[in-house]
Amino acid sequence: MKAMLFAAGKGTRLKPLTDIMPKALVPVCGKPLLEHVLGKFSSAGFNDVVINVHHFAGQIQDYVGTHSAPGVRISFSDESEELLETGGGIKKAAALLNDGEPFLVHNVDILSNLNLRDFYDFHIQNSGETELVATLLVSERKTSRYLLFDENDFLVGWTNVDTGEVRSPYKNFKYPSPCIRKYAFGGIHVMSPLVFKYMESFPKAFPIMDFYLSVCAECRIKAYVKKDLELVDVGKLNSLETAESFLRGRM
Repeated sequence: MKAMLFAAGKGTRLKPLTDIMPKALVPVCGKPLLEHVLGKFSSAGFNDVVINVHHFAGQIQDYVGTHSAPGVRISFSDESEELLETGGGIKKAAALLNDGEPFLVHNVDILSNLNLRDFYDFHIQNSGETELVATLLVSERKTSRYLLFDENDFLVGWTNVDTGEVRSPYKNFKYPSPCIRKYAFGGIHVMSPLVFKYMESFPKAFPIMDFYLSVCAECRIKAYVKKDLELVDVGKLNSLETAESFLRGRM
């Protein structure tokens, strides 16, 4: 099974650590974030992993060369010349990812209690006869920005509850509405190879959320709602202690 690991970001919120290393190599409990996620991939059966690289790309490549997870083949999608954002990064890696089967996409700075294999299987089980382009990990976690889903848990829009902004490709879309549910995105997706067909008209660099919100009226993007989700976004210096506590509780 294939997976893509987002590791190209500059990690500006983790400065000064990321002045000398990529975010992927920031240590938590004595091991880089990259190693924690790759180990989880290996345990779940994801044995073919694409890592996109940009900031301190050589450090990531060197580390993987000497610390690869057992049974996992690693390839790199090089964004050294230009950071392509999340959507553009997936589009660039199409030749490495598209073998006709769904693939996992995971941020390197996300630690969670999600069972990745269950998540992947959920996507496959719900593909059915519909064009299910992606399944997104979501929860009822409190945040300012939410994805909006209909009564069947298909994506229909986005909102920022602090500003009141609402985005949707549907004309006359109304929110709040009793049939619309709001969930926080967890930074982990499963994508069908169909995604590359819908990305053809998109530019070289673009955010994946802009893509989802543009195409969700043409295809199906489904929520995977995990009620007991425990998730740490290791995006800021003050989150490192929380990440350490999270991992120590699972050792």
